[in-house]
Amino acid sequence: MDLRQLEYFVAVAEEQNFTRAAERVHISQSGVSAQIRQLERELGAELFDRSARTATLTVAGKAALEHARAALAAAGAISQAVGEVTGLIRGRLTVGMVIGCTVTPLFDALAAFHRAHPGVEISLLEDNSDRLVEGVRARTIDLALVGTATATPDGLNALTIISERLVAAVPAGHPLAKQRLVTLRDLGAYPIVCMPPGTGLRTVFDQACAAQRLQPVIALQASAADAIADLATRGLAVAILSDSMAARYRDRLTALAIDDVETPAVLALIWKSTRSPAVRELLVHSRQAFTKPDPA
Repeated sequence: MDLRQLEYFVAVAEEQNFTRAAERVHISQSGVSAQIRQLERELGAELFDRSARTATLTVAGKAALEHARAALAAAGAISQAVGEVTGLIRGRLTVGMVIGCTVTPLFDALAAFHRAHPGVEISLLEDNSDRLVEGVRARTIDLALVGTATATPDGLNALTIISERLVAAVPAGHPLAKQRLVTLRDLGAYPIVCMPPGTGLRTVFDQACAAQRLQPVIALQASAADAIADLATRGLAVAILSDSMAARYRDRLTALAIDDVETPAVLALIWKSTRSPAVRELLVHSRQAFTKPDPA
């Protein structure tokens, strides 16, 4: 057996699905299946029950799982130890980014990291914030940029990038356009366009409404701020955005402070640990990129 087979075995065990495991390790499903079959032949036992839609561990598979994880961790520790001594960083780094959030400093940090450590393979994936948080907790994602309603998700480390209040945004001619402040109850009279559940901005809005036992009509949902602004500009709904998001559309939308939403929406980098030299180095580049003065 080899480490690659153990990596595929752990991926299938955690995903409970050969297709998702193949996507995670970046090879074809047939490749994963073939390697698992070879591992089973070498061990003389089936590791998965394939009779159902999900791949569940057999008794033998359960017995092997923790040992496989330990072997992979030990191999990773060897690479890290040698890398720290020689000054070389190698391996793979998986970075997550919340859907619809194009943040240039993150790309700058990845580019600087790649120039400094070309031996590290970087994977970038998009998802909603809730799933990214769970991926970091499960260590399938090394570091992620997420939107959240709390500065630091439980059990994780975080670097706050942006913390700002929510605003409502409406086009000229809207009944609310002449007001400087609005309340959630004011907004309840109109359809809302907002980001989908699982995003930090939506969580802040939903929690604020629930605290007042309000049930606004979320008529439209979009993952990108541009789409939300476009829908609001056309008069289809009142947009719920963060202050800096709304500022990008001041030429066509009026931003109104929501007086009774005090909890800020937070954009943060999150990670579980810095045992990996690659994670430590990417954090250094990220702090530099996000604290660089805005040329504008």
